[in-house]
Amino acid sequence: MERQDDISSGCESKIKKDLETIGKKSATVASDVVADDFTDINAPKDFTSPEVLYKQLITTIRNYHPSTDISMIEKAYTIAFNAHKDQVRKSGEPYIIHPICVGIILAELELDKETIVAGLLHDVVEDTVLTTEEITKEFNAEVALLVDGVTKLTQLNYSKDKVEIQAENLRKMFLAMAKDIRVILIKLADRLHNMRTLQYMKPEKQREKARETMDIYAPIAQRLGISKIKIELDDLSLKYLEPEVYKELTEKITSKKTEREDFIQGIVREVRNHVESSGIDAKIDGRVKHFFSIYKKMINQNKTLDQIYDLFAVRIIVDTVKDCYAALGVIHEMYKPIPGRFKDYIAMPKANMYQSLHTTLIGPLGQPFEIQIRTFDMHRTAEFGIAAHWKYKESQDGKNTRDNEEAKLTWLRQILEWQRDMSDNKEFLSLLKSDLDLFSESVYCFTPSGDVKNLPNGSTPIDFAYSIHSAVGNKMVGSRVNGKLVTIDYVIQNGDRIEIITSQNSRGPSRDWLSIVKSTQAKNKINQWFKTELKEDNIIKGKEMIDKYCKVKSIVISDIMKPEFMQKVMQKYGFRDWDSIYAAVGHGGLKEGQVVNKLQEEYTKKHRKEITDEKLLETISEVKENKAATVAKTKGGIVVEGIHDVAVRFSKCCSPVPGDEIIGFVTRGRGVSIHRTDCINVINLPEEDRIRLIEAEWHIPEDKIQGELYTTEIRIFANNRNGVLLDVSKIFTESKIDVTSMTVRTSKQGTATISVGFEINGVEQLKTIIAKIRNVESVLDIERTTG
Repeated sequence: MERQDDISSGCESKIKKDLETIGKKSATVASDVVADDFTDINAPKDFTSPEVLYKQLITTIRNYHPSTDISMIEKAYTIAFNAHKDQVRKSGEPYIIHPICVGIILAELELDKETIVAGLLHDVVEDTVLTTEEITKEFNAEVALLVDGVTKLTQLNYSKDKVEIQAENLRKMFLAMAKDIRVILIKLADRLHNMRTLQYMKPEKQREKARETMDIYAPIAQRLGISKIKIELDDLSLKYLEPEVYKELTEKITSKKTEREDFIQGIVREVRNHVESSGIDAKIDGRVKHFFSIYKKMINQNKTLDQIYDLFAVRIIVDTVKDCYAALGVIHEMYKPIPGRFKDYIAMPKANMYQSLHTTLIGPLGQPFEIQIRTFDMHRTAEFGIAAHWKYKESQDGKNTRDNEEAKLTWLRQILEWQRDMSDNKEFLSLLKSDLDLFSESVYCFTPSGDVKNLPNGSTPIDFAYSIHSAVGNKMVGSRVNGKLVTIDYVIQNGDRIEIITSQNSRGPSRDWLSIVKSTQAKNKINQWFKTELKEDNIIKGKEMIDKYCKVKSIVISDIMKPEFMQKVMQKYGFRDWDSIYAAVGHGGLKEGQVVNKLQEEYTKKHRKEITDEKLLETISEVKENKAATVAKTKGGIVVEGIHDVAVRFSKCCSPVPGDEIIGFVTRGRGVSIHRTDCINVINLPEEDRIRLIEAEWHIPEDKIQGELYTTEIRIFANNRNGVLLDVSKIFTESKIDVTSMTVRTSKQGTATISVGFEINGVEQLKTIIAKIRNVESVLDIERTTG
């Protein structure tokens, strides 16, 4: 392997020339990342150097593909190194370490070089000036597609509530997965490394990320069959969601580590002797189950750790399927199997392609333990799942080829089908979480022709019918299980043979079925039937619901029901005509309040614009001749008296407070904004816009001055030292001033810039707080934001 001690200087001169412009541009924005991406000023500085980690990445790639050309990976590392120059993470380590570690995780999954390159570059578009077009030019369209897919998963609309944000992000994720499944593999590697370094985040952020990982990312890794990532995500999530439980588990398991290892090794020796004497070549090892698996067993069985004995698993890996069943026979001769605890996932694989024989046995001293038997190919699929099929494969002509394994991901296709038809994000998220539920098991049953169907545990004949086809479910009138008629709420058992009875005279599904079925697929198809078959009724019902809502809220419906406003509503919710909006409200897919509120919002926007641009400009000269505008803050908001009492706002760029010299600016479409006269935006205003400036002054009654609060912001410059942030915060606490925001950045020279947003009642209080902060040790200067 080539020496990689200094990749920045070790690349070929051509690559340097190609990247010169990008490197210069990236360096200018590298130090201007949001404070959230930067370390606490007291964070520790222990980490492995980027050069060492990069060598580890190359070594990992060479291990599974010694002959590959790594020039593309070298180039990607150089771009990422330049793009993230001077950026650091909350841990204090250089930011470049994160994409390298993501690349290492992807290489451990033995993925192709395009995926590893995209892993190295996955943050450059989001955090720097590098564009998707430049990535295409420097690499190829395949890499650009992967980087773009991962980048879009982080571009959220934070104007919505958390549920809406999460649901929208998941919609993007599954659409990106449909284009190329490797997008989610990169995202999983990204999340895994972030979880490994979660200790540097605030406790509330740790819990939030851990919950999201437990609910979404670990189950997706499970569905993709990547146990290597799924197990670690589970354990890391448990560490932050249930820290006491995690600590207790680790301590108890560690305390009896020697005893358990002796037990497992004893079983392994016995098994190896019997298997080898039977003429079966096998690799045999043993392990203690991972923490989350033990915790789940404790919860499900309502037991303590001491009451759970089958904590051990022995794995037998052989060459052929025939050897799997032969080894099973040997094992059942040696140990007594526990009835009902044998599962054949070879004959009936899990939905994520997992195959193995599972049997639970009683050990020599009475301890239960599990044995898993599989082939080497099955073991690779169990560890890497869908990622196993992106290993480098050389065809005869030397070109890389790969199997189209995405066809096996039927669950992904199902999600894509029903997410297109679902406008309610909260419903989408609820159904998705139930579909990805970690605690759900599968049940296997058969069609009359002998085909295997894999359904969620607790499924009924209705679920079975819809798993065959929508038409079968919609026309279902009964079912037979193992030749006997059963009720529609019969719970399917493993091995059942099910026959669905249909009739052309069926009136379709009942709404009661929604409370009976277990599978997301069946629920969605039943809902779709009601949306389609009862559309006319739903249109009438939806119209009545909107009319009634407007009457209750005293809204004149003719004012807001204008074509231009209705078009905005249809665009927002993805409908082509207004009847579909009515139908969605009628069947419950949309709330009438959502529709009316959006119509009102558009009406208000236009109304304000008309008043501002057409009438206000006409009266500006009149106001200037007579008197200054009067600004006051009342329960109804900020108003400018004398100009039709039009609502105005304080500008956020300079945050004026009572006592400041102020001036008004008539905006285009957003009323009047009030600025300080020393605001940079006002000082640099183009000449053609200065006609929009109007004089303004404060007019607040004495009894209102102390009661009203105004938001402002200051910047504090200080020499970096331990405790400076605490000393500044203490002043605000002692002065009983509410801090609304605080960000901290530190420069290479050791200067800390602390930006603080807070609420005060006027300039005098501001002067007092600034004077107190100036007395804090290490503070160099203080300034107000001026644009």
